[in-house]
Amino acid sequence: MITLNIDGRSVTVPKGTTILQAAQGIGIDVPTFCYDKNLTTYGGCRICVVEVEGSRTLAASCATAAADGMVVKTESESVVEARKNILELMLANHPLDCLTCEKAGKCKLQEYSYRYGVKGDTFGNTPENRHSIDSENPCYERDMNKCILCGKCIRVCKEVQVSYVLNFEGRGADTRAVPAFEMPISTDNCRLCGQCVEICPTGALTHKMFKGTRLWEVEKVRTTCPFCGTGCNFDLNVKDGKVIGVTAAEDAVVNGTSLCVKGRYHADFMYNPDRITTPLIKKNGEFTEATWEEALDLVAGKLKGIKETYGPGALAGLSSARCVNEDNYVFQKFFRVSIGTNNVDHCART
Repeated sequence: MITLNIDGRSVTVPKGTTILQAAQGIGIDVPTFCYDKNLTTYGGCRICVVEVEGSRTLAASCATAAADGMVVKTESESVVEARKNILELMLANHPLDCLTCEKAGKCKLQEYSYRYGVKGDTFGNTPENRHSIDSENPCYERDMNKCILCGKCIRVCKEVQVSYVLNFEGRGADTRAVPAFEMPISTDNCRLCGQCVEICPTGALTHKMFKGTRLWEVEKVRTTCPFCGTGCNFDLNVKDGKVIGVTAAEDAVVNGTSLCVKGRYHADFMYNPDRITTPLIKKNGEFTEATWEEALDLVAGKLKGIKETYGPGALAGLSSARCVNEDNYVFQKFFRVSIGTNNVDHCART
């Protein structure tokens, strides 16, 4: 263990802890763009710089290990000045359309500019919109004009999803995070899991399902994904009484921020006009609507009749991968105990 001083407060942490982690551990909010606790250290944005007593330069707190006896200032005059300069340089080539940007209210560039009183007028604002918007896939949009080159999308795709879809291409102001051969994002080169969108700190990547929606208009409701038995948790985003999409939950025990394309983007199936919303019973060759009581009584009567006439071995149960594990457990228990047969199968082999 080592002990250091951060903003006049003493903190003891394990050796190898970074200054950023030590500061976060005592509730000090050091701004970050490229840092994420689940990704390798990049240290490229420099917005997290701090002043270390005795050092001739400011240190990137996300990439600098804390040392015993170290004295750190996270909001000194030189630190604030450096952060303002970094933000001004970013805004010099960034479209200033915050009023209509889909990420308004949850954009870190907007948040830190407000925090330090930066307006983007020091170096002038001359965005050339040199990059066309990639909107060919059905799930999300990519606007590289708003990219700050933090590299989070590249690292989460490589290190968490292990898909290797994106990488940096070009130099200087022409640098972009793009797929191989600068192809548009599609099912040909991407799983469309949305991890890159979820981790993006600006409006460079946006979910199409949330277009036209402001952060404060949405109520979040925690639930379990219905698409398989893994049991991923996420938050339903509800606006005006209607589910408009899904966001991952960092505190979800099973999956964290990870979701597959079905879990993240297919909440719209709830409002499909072809969805069956009531039980149907076939009468005289035609399906007619019935109550749940009628449907369940019919099924129970049929199962009981077959068992009494032909024995439990004449019955079999086929379960679904779209049920959670607990439902599948109850299902097989029902067949093995209540009906008395081991004829239970499942539609998946995962």
